[in-house]
Formats: sequence, C-alpha cells, structure tokens
Amino acid sequence: MRIARSQLDEIVEHAVRDAPNECCGVVLGRDGTATSVHQLENLAASPFRFDIDGRALVPLVFGEDDGDDLVAIYHSHTRSKPFPSQTDVNFAEGWPGVEWLIVGVSKNAEPEVYSYWIEDGKISDARLEVS
Repeated sequence: MRIARSQLDEIVEHAVRDAPNECCGVVLGRDGTATSVHQLENLAASPFRFDIDGRALVPLVFGEDDGDDLVAIYHSHTRSKPFPSQTDVNFAEGWPGVEWLIVGVSKNAEPEVYSYWIEDGKISDARLEVS
C-alpha cells in the first residue's frame, strides 16, 4: 500500500494518544493507495486487544460508492512487538484481502509501523510505501 506521510503520522499519533490501550481504525483507498484514514474507538478499551464497533465500520466500508475501498485495518500493540497475534489472525479471517498495519508503541522506544497480509491464517510482510 502507498500512504502519505501525513496519513501515517495520523495513525501513529492515534496509537501514542490511546496508549496504554490499543487503538484501531481503517484506511480507505483506491488501487493500493490510501485516500483517507478513519480513527475508530476501541470498544474493548484494553492494552491487549481491540474491538471495532460494526455500526461505525459498516458505513465507512459499505457506505457511499465513491470508489474507495477498505485497504487496511490498523491497530497498535502496546505491550508486544508489532507482529500479528493469534487474536489478530483470528479477526483477519473475516477480512480477506485487507492489509494489517500494526503500530508498536512502547514506553522506551520510538513507534514502529509494520504492514502484513493475513490470509488463511498465514502471515506475510506487506510492502508499505510512504510518500
């Protein structure tokens, strides 16, 4: 996915602001390029997992037909490396073809952002191009 530096910065700022709880949100786009970032509330309000309100997600993903698609779901890890957990892998089963951006936020380090594909329970690196 291609994403503007300002959009990626917005995601990282969301992760830092919501710590010590995980944050969550979605990235919409066209042809593999991000067009907008939408911060969502983590209903779990937990440092160990996130829960997205379907009522907030459905209009973004299935609302107006403006040509934008769901290209990524993002969230943060506040107590572990930014690598998909088994909970993330299980959640991804319902969202095939969507990239997973994970922001690692720890007390003693700069935030790290990684992107993954999670398909059929298998995790692979996704290319994240920041412009």
